[in-house]
Amino acid sequence: MKFLLGIFFVILTIIAFVIAKWLYKRVYTPLLLPLTVATVLIIVFLLVFKIDFDTYMLGGDWISELLGPAVVALAYPLYQQRDRLKELLLPLVVGSFIGANVGILSGLLLTKWFGFSDVLIYSIAPKSVTTPVAVEITEDLGGIISLAAVFVMVAGVGGVIMSKYVFRIFGLDTPIGKGVGMGSASHGIGTAKALEGGELEGSLSSIAMILSAVFVSFLMPFMLALFM
Repeated sequence: MKFLLGIFFVILTIIAFVIAKWLYKRVYTPLLLPLTVATVLIIVFLLVFKIDFDTYMLGGDWISELLGPAVVALAYPLYQQRDRLKELLLPLVVGSFIGANVGILSGLLLTKWFGFSDVLIYSIAPKSVTTPVAVEITEDLGGIISLAAVFVMVAGVGGVIMSKYVFRIFGLDTPIGKGVGMGSASHGIGTAKALEGGELEGSLSSIAMILSAVFVSFLMPFMLALFM
């Protein structure tokens, strides 16, 4: 029975994403990002039929297992663009370092400004890095892991939705500007969006995502010591 339910929810997720992708192509706007629309469709379905999250995850866990191979697949465009990436190494590293600092500071300063508790601050601060790294950092700091995962998702989706307008305001129209910005601010979700702009932009975003995770891991203790 569990096996059949797992298959059902995998198919349900695929159908939701296909519908969301179709809608995104018909009405091309960041507000209709397929990941966001598919998530809403699944949530509505679960609420209407009163299906709990653990039951859905009988299939959701199978999809989660594919995240590893999906991330590894990002290495292919990196290999294809390796010569160009070498030329852009310095701005890529500098941009990612600045992005990591901005990601941490925005979380720390905003949460302190609103008077949030230390536990919430520890959960929000690593929001701009990929989920596995954010979870590890949050756990070490004593934050709430489940909240950290939610904030990572919010940062990813929010960054993609706002990226078009941010790029326009600051006049960012180059692959390195867009790629590093998306990778350092919106991690994997941003990288998926950056790939729509071409292989080079997606490759730059992939590396920025990796570098940001490394920088945030090292910078977080120092930032907390300064601002907490």
